[in-house]
Amino acid sequence: MKTFLIKTASLLAMVLLLGSCARGEQARPADLVAPAQGSTDFGSLRVHYNALPTSSISDAMASQYDVVKDPSTALVFVALRQIKGGEEENAKGSVTATAYDLQGARQEVNFKPVDIGEYTDHIGVVTISPRNTYRFELQVAADGRTQALEFQRNF
Repeated sequence: MKTFLIKTASLLAMVLLLGSCARGEQARPADLVAPAQGSTDFGSLRVHYNALPTSSISDAMASQYDVVKDPSTALVFVALRQIKGGEEENAKGSVTATAYDLQGARQEVNFKPVDIGEYTDHIGVVTISPRNTYRFELQVAADGRTQALEFQRNF
């Protein structure tokens, strides 16, 4: 009987403690935290890259890149920069990429160059599904050579 009372008291204490954790708090949506932009150097060529939901970009950025904000799409951004004297300058080149989700579904990323001041960015859009992870395989052609890199993002 003593063991039963101890177990019952312990269970009651746990229920009260757990119940008080959420008392008075309303469920709230998770905050979107954009992943840090990545970059990789190939000699004096620096490649900046990122992918983020188009619904999370500003209206000004969507307009500048001519992208429709949609929760089922992600913006894939690649910028080629030449490093000279410690500074970054625009680099001419081309980018191709393929995106893969966790089930192995494959999407080609069609990039378009977008001039932003003295720089040119390469912008593509892919279809995404919530709570999925995507691996991006990029091929960058610049300075007469082609380099490959990969990165991954969770949406």
